[in-house]
Amino acid sequence: MHKAEQILSTFLSGRRERHEAQPPRPSVLQPLSPPHQGSQPVHHPSLPDAFKLFLPFASKYHRIKIRSLRLEHITSQLVLAFLDDLQGERKNLPRTRNHRLAALKSFSKMIRFMHPDQRKLAEAILNIPKKRFRKALIGFLYHDEILKVFKTVDLRRKEGFRDYVLLHLLFDSGARASEIASLNLDYFNPQQNTLAILGKGDRFRLIGPGAEDLSASPPLHPEIPSHPKPIYQHRLFVSQRGEELTRHGIYRLCQNHLTRALPPKRLQDINPVHSFRHSRAMDLLYRGQSITDIKNRLGHENLQSTMTYLQLDLKPQTSHPERFHQVHAIGHHRRSQDR
Repeated sequence: MHKAEQILSTFLSGRRERHEAQPPRPSVLQPLSPPHQGSQPVHHPSLPDAFKLFLPFASKYHRIKIRSLRLEHITSQLVLAFLDDLQGERKNLPRTRNHRLAALKSFSKMIRFMHPDQRKLAEAILNIPKKRFRKALIGFLYHDEILKVFKTVDLRRKEGFRDYVLLHLLFDSGARASEIASLNLDYFNPQQNTLAILGKGDRFRLIGPGAEDLSASPPLHPEIPSHPKPIYQHRLFVSQRGEELTRHGIYRLCQNHLTRALPPKRLQDINPVHSFRHSRAMDLLYRGQSITDIKNRLGHENLQSTMTYLQLDLKPQTSHPERFHQVHAIGHHRRSQDR
């Protein structure tokens, strides 16, 4: 019989444990000793959060203490009861339920790897289907709306040029808010006019202006703040206080400009930051770019995520396509006037 606590501690610390006798751990979430070669730490907080809920439920379900849980107790019936409790008692949405299930399935894969004798138990959990739910429509901005958002930037303000560059970069690169927040100065190559973006899975992708944008798009020359705090001097974007501009700060910045450009009813259907990413994908699709090129531009891990854009209707975008690419020239002209 194997203690679930010890194996779960190995799983949450992101390490593969050798099949050797180990003393029991005082806490399920306590990390183990030095990692083995080839192992990686678990970064996503949803993993420990899922088991902080699951372990007390399993203890109550079997009427035993958490320390007494064995792998034989982690059954598919227990997992299904836990998922029902999430939606019934905790009022979790199907999306949250699926996230918890994904964490449990990852744990089951580790059980299958470390303890082949428990393969049937692990397979039963892995066969539990995800909850289907209605996905929200992808909220993207049309040409005229993008222009209105860019025009809300006041380049006379101290942070105006920073906002101007950030909003354009969100659209041009199709990057996520977290990717923009983590940009460093050395990621930018002024000679090649390219920017390296660190995406999911610690993978870099190189972003540069397309050939059709070179005439209208101003070169990437981000404004370096005058007095950033020493610890944040390597960051490309910083806040007014000279600190790191977080993804939450980027969210509020985009929300501020979108609120001034669009009516409240329109804002209900879009995410302030991700709408630029979706808009870039739709723009590339309208230009006739291949779905693989769009995937590489956005940094999607699989092609299925990119295929979602093929289901959207491009007809409303064809009304004024030429105005969409005048935005760079407009911003460049406004900036030269203010100087």
